[in-house]
Amino acid sequence: MCDEIDLDIDQLPPELREREQWVCWRSEMRDDKATKVPVNPATGGFGSATDSVTWADLNTAVAAVESDDADGIGFVFTDDDPFVGVDLDDCRDPETGTIDDDAQAIITQLDSYTEVSPSGTGFHILVTGELPAGRNRRGGVECYDTARFFTVTGAHVAGTPTEIAHRQDALVDVHREYVQPDTEPTTEPPSSTPSAERDDASEPALNDEVVLTKARKAANGEKFDRLWRGQTSGYESHSEADMALCCLLAFWTGGDHPQMDRLFRESGLYREKWDEVHYADGSTYGEKTLERAVQQTSEFYDPDTQPREDHETTTEQSVGTQSTQDKAYLAEKNRVLTERVETLEATLAEKQAYIEELEATVDRLEQRVEVAPRDQDEDPDTESASMWERTRSWLK
Repeated sequence: MCDEIDLDIDQLPPELREREQWVCWRSEMRDDKATKVPVNPATGGFGSATDSVTWADLNTAVAAVESDDADGIGFVFTDDDPFVGVDLDDCRDPETGTIDDDAQAIITQLDSYTEVSPSGTGFHILVTGELPAGRNRRGGVECYDTARFFTVTGAHVAGTPTEIAHRQDALVDVHREYVQPDTEPTTEPPSSTPSAERDDASEPALNDEVVLTKARKAANGEKFDRLWRGQTSGYESHSEADMALCCLLAFWTGGDHPQMDRLFRESGLYREKWDEVHYADGSTYGEKTLERAVQQTSEFYDPDTQPREDHETTTEQSVGTQSTQDKAYLAEKNRVLTERVETLEATLAEKQAYIEELEATVDRLEQRVEVAPRDQDEDPDTESASMWERTRSWLK
C-alpha cells in the first residue's frame, strides 16, 4: 500500500473511476533514490505511461495492491482525456498537516479535487482544462497532462471539491505565476560573439527564453517540447532522452555549458541523478552528459549569421540541426548499447566458466561412483539407494 497514506478509492471522483487508465506502482531504489516504478496491474510486470496495453481498470489495479503485488495505484494522463494534474511536493508536514503558504494558495486558486500524496508530504490536484505551453516544472510545482501517471491515494483534502472542476483560467494563472520563469521573453536577441569566442563570465548569445522560443518554433520543435516536458517515449532509457535534449540545447546555446545546465534543470527530465558523481575524475552525471552533447554537436546556432525574420522560423537551419542531433543521439545510443554488450559478454563468460566447473565436478563424481566398492549381498534396490546416499554425501 502507500507509504504513509492509506488507499481510499471511495473518495475518488467518478470520472476517474470509470476510465481504464490505471497502473500500479512499486517503490524501488534507483541510483540510491526511492523511485515509484509503474507496474502492469494485470501481470505484475513493468508498466508504462505510454503503452495502454499495460493499463487496466481501477478494480484490477486495487486488487494488485491488496494482493501485495504493488505498493499503490496511479492514473495515466493521455491526450484523449481532459485532465491536468498539478503536483505540489514537499509542502506539507506529515505529522501536523501544516501546509506551506504557496501550496495553500494554489489549492485555493484551483478549487478542484485535491488529495494528499502517498508520502504525506505533498498534494495532487486534478482539474480539467488545457495545460499552457512552456515548461511544466519549477521548484516543487509540476504540471502534466499526458504520458505521465499520477500516484493516487483517495486521501481527499477536506474543504476542497469532491469532483474534478474545469479551471482553465485558474490553471493559466497558476502556471504563469508558479511554473513559468519570472522574466518574459525578449523580442530581439542581444548581440554577442559566438560561444566558442566568449569567456565563461560573459552573457550567452541568446537569453534562456529566446532559446526556448526558437527551439519550439523550429522544424523539430515538437521533439524538443516533448523532451522539455519530460517525456521519454521513443527512447530506450531516461539517459538517452537526457542526451537528446542536451544535444538540442547545445545547438541553440552555442555549446554554452552554464546555460545548458541552467535550462536542463528547468526541464521535466531533470532528476537528482544530474548532480551525482558518476565518474572516476569526479564528474557528475550532468557534467559528463553536457560535455558529450557538445562534443557530438558539429553545428551551433549563430544569431549573427541569421536573417532578421529568423526569430519567427529558423526552419531551414533547424532541419539541418535535426539531422545533426539525430546523429548525436545515435552515437550516444551506440555507446550505451556497446556498454550493455560488454556487460553481457562478461556475464556470459562467468556463467560459461561456472558451467565448465560443474561439468568437471560431475565427471569426478561419475568416476568415484564407478570405482566405489559394491556389497555382493546387497539387493539392487538397496544398492541403488546406497549409491544415491553416497553421491549426496559427496555433493555436500
